[in-house]
Parts: sequence; C-alpha cells; structure tokens
Amino acid sequence: MGSLFGNVGRLIARLQQPASCEPSAPNDALRETLRPGDVLLVEGKGRISGSIKYLTQSAWSHSALYVGPIAGAETEGEPHVLIEANIDEGVVSAPLSKYLHCRTRICRPVGLTQADCETVCRYASERIGLGYDFKNVIDLMRYLLPGPVTPRWRHRTFALGSGDASRIICSALIAQAFDAVRYPILPEIKRVEGQTGRREVAEIRHSSFYAPRDFDISPYFLVVKPTLARGFNYKDMRWADLAQIHSAQVTLAPEIKGKRDQAASTPEFPGFATLAA
Repeated sequence: MGSLFGNVGRLIARLQQPASCEPSAPNDALRETLRPGDVLLVEGKGRISGSIKYLTQSAWSHSALYVGPIAGAETEGEPHVLIEANIDEGVVSAPLSKYLHCRTRICRPVGLTQADCETVCRYASERIGLGYDFKNVIDLMRYLLPGPVTPRWRHRTFALGSGDASRIICSALIAQAFDAVRYPILPEIKRVEGQTGRREVAEIRHSSFYAPRDFDISPYFLVVKPTLARGFNYKDMRWADLAQIHSAQVTLAPEIKGKRDQAASTPEFPGFATLAA
C-alpha cells in the first residue's frame, strides 16, 4: 500500500507544475507585514491546485506558516522564514521569495500570546523532514467532493489520511501547530446540557480535515492586507491616464489660438479673459 501511494504521489508531483502569476502585494509590503504565527495562503496554478480550489470553492490551494528567520537555513543568502509541506519534498523550510510572484493572503491569529506563538512556530519547525501524506490529499478530495454518498461517508470518518505520524499535508501541519496551544481555527460547536442549562462548547476537528481556505474563513484569523497595513493613501496613487495628460504638450492650431486671443480681449466678455487664461 505504501508503494501504491508513493507512485500516486510522484504522479501528483508531476501534475503539480508551478505557473507564474501576478503578485497580490508589492514585495516590500509583504516582507514588512508578515509576523511569526501568520499563515500565508498561496494561489497555486498547477492542475492539483486547480482541483483543490474547485472543491473548496476558494482561491487558495496551499498554506505555509511564517516563523521568521531560521538559523542555519538559507537559499543564496536569503534566510528561510516559512515552514510548509510540499507534495514533492514533504515538510521543509523555504524563503519568502518563493512566493513573491504569486497571489497570496496573510491570515493572522488574533490575540495569540507571544509564548503560544513561539510554541506554534517551534511545533512546525520540529516537523521538518516529515514526508507528505498523499492519502490525506486523496481522502480530502473525496471528503470535499459533492455527492449523495459523501455525507454518510463523512459521519463514519474520524480522520483522513494514512494514519502515519511521519506524513502530513500543508494545512494539517499548521492546524496541528495551533492545536498544540488550543487556538481555534474552525472548531465544531456543540450544545451540551449543564447545571445552568444548555451551553455551547467547541470541539477540535481532526487536523486531516483542514484545507487552506479554512484559515481564510475562520472567524479567529484576521485577513491582513499589506498595502493597507503599511499605510495607504489613495491620493498617492499614480494613475497612468493622468500621467499621460500631465506630460502631454497641447498645441493649438494658429487660427484657433487667434480666435481665443480675440475673444479674450473683447469688452463684451470681460470675464472670458480670466477663463481663457
């Protein structure tokens, strides 16, 4: 069975070809805005990414955790600041430049304490080297696939994936890191009877059920837009059409210029001289 999913994984990796796209924020703005504990969502362009986006009805197909510079990990002099689980590599660290040319979104856990933030980042960092759980991807697609059989199958399932602790996918890795400090993402809310009546309690979902879009729609994560976070003033925008108008030199035909000057000096229109100037 392991070799079967290994072959499937290699096939998925070949299908997952990256494609260039326009960035959603200036490079400097993204670098300045990210903080440890932030979840960086990425809009992938590969075939598998397209399937994930379709099934989740979301623009995001990949997620990475920003942990800040990692000692001893760099690429061409650039420090690694992200922890992620990739189809072709497993859990690895990566520089931010890897996604500077992709559409991204920052999801920030609201109210996360400094101590818990360090725990979340350390949890993810300690998982570097784990393999990728291809069965979790397949199961997650089945779980998200609409159909009459899916709801019953969902209720019978307590976890997705291979069950191998040495394998994990990107969203499950980050979900486990936040579960380590009991920070909610999309917990299941249940009503229970108590001495004072019925009350609502949160129940942690298994990490294998999470997809990248869950951090985006979570009520406990703030969507941070770099262009706004660094200070935005619409008056500073440089519009292409206005720039062309200001730079263009308007030259009137001699006959038009003569008529304009004559009208400006006509006594019957004393105010026209000011308008013509």
